Amino acid sequence: MNATAPHGNTTAAAGARLGEVIAALETLLPAESVIVDTEPRRVYECDGLSAYRQLPGCVVLPNTIAQVQAVLRLCHEHRVPVVARGAGTGLSGGALPIAEGVLLSLAKFSDILEIDPLARTARVQPGVRNISISEAVAEFGLFYAPDPSSQIACTIGGNVAENSGGVHCLKYGLTVHNVLGIKFITSDGELIELGGQTLDSPGLDLLALFNGSEGMLGVIVEITVKLLPQPPVTEVLLAAFDDVGAAGNAVAAIIAAGIIPAGLEMMDQGITRAAEDFVHAGYPRDAAAILLCELDGIAEETRAQLQAVEQILRDAGASDIRVAADAAARARFWAGRKAAFPASGRIAPDYYCMDGTIPRKCIAEVLERISALAREHELEVVNVFHAGDGNLHPLVLYDVSQPGELERAEQLGGRILEACVAAGGTVTGEHGVGVEKINQMCVQFSSAELTQFHAVKAAFDEHGLLNPGKAVPTLNRCAEFGRMHVHHGQISHPELERF
Repeated sequence: MNATAPHGNTTAAAGARLGEVIAALETLLPAESVIVDTEPRRVYECDGLSAYRQLPGCVVLPNTIAQVQAVLRLCHEHRVPVVARGAGTGLSGGALPIAEGVLLSLAKFSDILEIDPLARTARVQPGVRNISISEAVAEFGLFYAPDPSSQIACTIGGNVAENSGGVHCLKYGLTVHNVLGIKFITSDGELIELGGQTLDSPGLDLLALFNGSEGMLGVIVEITVKLLPQPPVTEVLLAAFDDVGAAGNAVAAIIAAGIIPAGLEMMDQGITRAAEDFVHAGYPRDAAAILLCELDGIAEETRAQLQAVEQILRDAGASDIRVAADAAARARFWAGRKAAFPASGRIAPDYYCMDGTIPRKCIAEVLERISALAREHELEVVNVFHAGDGNLHPLVLYDVSQPGELERAEQLGGRILEACVAAGGTVTGEHGVGVEKINQMCVQFSSAELTQFHAVKAAFDEHGLLNPGKAVPTLNRCAEFGRMHVHHGQISHPELERF
C-alpha cells in the first residue's frame, strides 16, 4: 500500500480555492493560529494509524466558538473540505487530513467549564483530556466512566466522535451512554445544541447520532457528560488459563451467570509477556491467557460476586486465581492492561490494531480463526481486548521495513474484521471506521443501507465538506471491492462462509 492518503491528488481548482481560504484565514485569525509552513504541518499528517499519512493543506487552531464558526463559514463558501482533529490518538485514520483541505485542530478548547456535583454533570470543551474529568471531580467522590487505554492523552471530543469505550464500558456504558448534551457547529457555521442537563429530551435522538459520527456531521465545541459516584468497594482478580479457548468460555460463563463486572479484560500470552516486561504488573508469564475482572459496588454485593466469579473461573479451568490485596495491587494489574499497546513495541517494530466486535459466545471460536488467518498470512497476532462485551483488539505484528509486510498486515486485518461480521458481530466497537475499515463496511452493510447513511450525512452536510471519504464508503467503492472477491461470477467474502 502506498502510505499516502487517497486524497493526495490536488486539482488546480481545489488548490486555488484553498489558497483563497488561507489568505482569508490569515486575516480572520491570529498569525499563530494558521499554520501553512510545511514542517509544522507534518505534526498533523496522521493520527494513531501512522501507516496512512497526508500533509494537510493548512492547519488552523481557533480558540473561540466564533472563530470556529468563521472558519467553517469560509470553507463552506469556497467549498473547501474540513477535517476536525482532537489529540490525534485515534487508530482508524479518522483524523487523516486532506491535501486540498483545512485541518481544524480543537487543541485550544481545553477548559472544564462547569462541574455540578449535585446534578453529577460536567460541561467541558472538546479538547479536555479524558482522564482530566475524573481528576477534576474526584474531590466530590465522582468519576467519568468511559476510560480508553489512551485516556491520559485522548480528548473527550474525539471520544464522542468515535463513541469510545474502555475497560469500564461493560458495566457503565460507552461514551454515548455518558453524554447528556453537546453543542456543535454545522458545516455552514451555525451553532446547534442537542440534549442538555437531563437524561432525555423531546424530539429525535440526534444526540446519539453524533456519538460515533466521526466528525462527518458537525464540529463539536462543548460536551455535557454524566458523572457517577465512586463505588464504595472495588475488587480486582486475575485468572490464568492454560488454554485461550477456555479463557474465552469463562467470559461467557460469567455473563451467563448474571454478573456484570465493571471490567472484564483478556490478554493472550504474547501480549501478557510484553506487558509484564514493560510495567512489571505481576502477570504469570507461562499462562496461555489471563483474565482481569473488576467487581465493584456495596461491600456485601461485591463479596458475593467475588466468590461466585472465583468458582466460575475454577469450573472453567483456571490454573491460577489471584485477588488484588489492596489499591496498589489493583493499580498494578490494570497498569499492564493499559500499557498493552505500547508494550507491543517490545516484540515487533510495528503493529496494526484491529477493532472488531463479536457475540461473547463466539470468543473462543473467533480467536481460533484469527490464529489460523495469522498462519495463513505468515504474521504474528497477539490479542488484548474488552472480553466482557466481545470487543476484540487483535494486534497484527509486522515490520514496515520488510517489503510487503504492511500489505499483508492490512489484508490480514481485513480478513479478521470479515470473520467478526460472519460471527454476527461488527467491524468496529470503539475505534471508528475512518479509512481503515471502509472496505469492510461494504461487507457488513447493503447498498440500500449505505445509501441511507449517505442521506443522513447530506442532511447535515449538503456539500460533503466535513471529513469526506471517511467511515461510509461510496457504492462505487463497494462495487470495486466486490470485484476483488468475485469467484465464478459470484461475489464471495471468504470469512462469511465459515460461520
